[in-house]
Amino acid sequence: MAAGKRRELFTILETSADTERDSASDSEESPLNLSADVKWFEIPFRKPDSDEEEELEEDEEEDEFKSVAAAETADAASYIAGGGCNIILVTDNGIKHEEETEDSYYAPANNCSETTSNDSDIDFSDLEEEQSDLFSPFDDLGEDCTSPDFWGEPDQIISIEPFTAISGPQHALGDEADTRDYFRLLFPDSLFEHMVEQTNNYALYRQRRSGKVDAHWHPTDLREMRAYIGLNILMGINQLPDYGMYWATDIFIGNAGFKKTMTARRFEKLNQNIHLCDRESEPVPGELGYDGLYKIRPLLDVVQSTMWEAYAPNRCLTVDEGSVAVKGRFSPTQYMPSKPLKKGLKVWMLCDSKSGYCHRANIYVGRAGDDTGAVGYRVVTSLVKGLEGKHHHVFMDSFFTSVPLVQRLLRDGLYACGTTLPSRRGFPEALRLRNVVSCLSSNSAPGIVGICPSRQRDGAVLGVPRPLPLLLYQENMRGVDLSDQLRECYQVGRPCKKWWRYFLWFYINVCIVDAYIVMRESRGGAPPAGFSGKQFTQRHFRIRLAQQLIGDYQGARGMERAARKRHADSPVEYGHRLERMSERSRRCRNCTNKGLRHESVFGCKICNVHLCRGGCFSEFHK
Repeated sequence: MAAGKRRELFTILETSADTERDSASDSEESPLNLSADVKWFEIPFRKPDSDEEEELEEDEEEDEFKSVAAAETADAASYIAGGGCNIILVTDNGIKHEEETEDSYYAPANNCSETTSNDSDIDFSDLEEEQSDLFSPFDDLGEDCTSPDFWGEPDQIISIEPFTAISGPQHALGDEADTRDYFRLLFPDSLFEHMVEQTNNYALYRQRRSGKVDAHWHPTDLREMRAYIGLNILMGINQLPDYGMYWATDIFIGNAGFKKTMTARRFEKLNQNIHLCDRESEPVPGELGYDGLYKIRPLLDVVQSTMWEAYAPNRCLTVDEGSVAVKGRFSPTQYMPSKPLKKGLKVWMLCDSKSGYCHRANIYVGRAGDDTGAVGYRVVTSLVKGLEGKHHHVFMDSFFTSVPLVQRLLRDGLYACGTTLPSRRGFPEALRLRNVVSCLSSNSAPGIVGICPSRQRDGAVLGVPRPLPLLLYQENMRGVDLSDQLRECYQVGRPCKKWWRYFLWFYINVCIVDAYIVMRESRGGAPPAGFSGKQFTQRHFRIRLAQQLIGDYQGARGMERAARKRHADSPVEYGHRLERMSERSRRCRNCTNKGLRHESVFGCKICNVHLCRGGCFSEFHK
């Protein structure tokens, strides 16, 4: 083959110990001032102009290349006219990269931290999707993606359609709207009413099943359910080891607001009976209509819709896995080595790359034997459903990225960028190099956009090339992590033995974070009316939301105290109360101050004085 007809197909940065001795000669040809262990590696390939020319080609080197490419042909692939995808490989000096095997996510030995336990009332293996055995992402393609014909030239013109869709908060709230109004966009009042109905039904269901009447239970209502959620939000801000400590008599531990809202026993009863579904009509495994997520299905149907409608997605989106911290032994617990929280319940999330707004959060219901490429393909396509043709840019990590997925997204009018594993099915054999970071992108042209300084072990600082796809990946792959950071700052709910309650508190917490983001962007960072601080943070948003949910609600004990018409500044509200001080009576301090002599075994432990049981207690504390 004539040398003039050769074309440069791929431009690769390769790291190898053997290249050090050739660094001096290569440095003159390198377009950038790179470190000594980096050199340019070119794979020549001639793209035939016609079928006849390909048949007449007799060059041995070309025939050898064709035979290797034919041997690598796998399943099927489709060709996108005009460019398809770009692959750029750089040395791992620029980005820290852990080579993950496909078994690390779903292998039975590593997937779950514990085996199935009686503490969990569901086994997620019942939720296997039937199409997983028959579905393959390569079925969507009609051409071999391992063939060199499938890939474009490095100097080809990449056309990126502009993003023109409507984005940002979508609501009709005015400037007078407060935190509860924004939270109602994500968590409407209909959900509170549904929780009240099902909680009362479940309390009766438990009593019928046990054959005993719970004398301490009475039906709840809408105001009490809102106050209950508000108290759980406040518990995430003022965290104590045990929820009973919020009702402690110690003035340094107990919370007067909690005591005024409801009693500890009432809060415990609501914890026991809170429910989202009708247990009497719940289908059993194997029955027609069985749903493994039946206990939270009403919540999912409402919240997934409101999260998607309250905020139109921006140009750049992030797809990644989120984790829900759990305490206890649960069969659906997943092992996620790349996350700060290594073990927990897994949720697939689609978030905004800049603000961290969560558009969708799907619970992982797959099984351990699924192929990671097929799982990642299904997850991403389900999360971006409804965005076709709007030219969004989707960023994801190596767990999701594959050639068929990027081709599918490009065909649907969506651009993608993410690191990928060379061992992934469909990756060209010629590009499976060691000690490199592989990036698969359809939203940028190949090329170096800058040099990133890297400090070596000997202290020397060398320049590491920074390709454009990796630059975009680093800047936009933080959406899910930002959402997790905002959510984990203030946990909602308490640890329990029921898996579905963790998801209940998870979605409530996500709604709080999303409502805060919608309010912040809608008001341009301006705080709501009545706020006197300098900056309205998420903590202020949560406190204000909890106060508005609780309102002026008072439980049975609070109403009883109000009926007695106690003074607003009663010392009882500050922890002072008349208690038995000792077995031996002593002089009343209030009577002594008035020149009288009376003795009593009662008094105030905080003031450390004995007082009569009559009006001396109130009179002394005035």
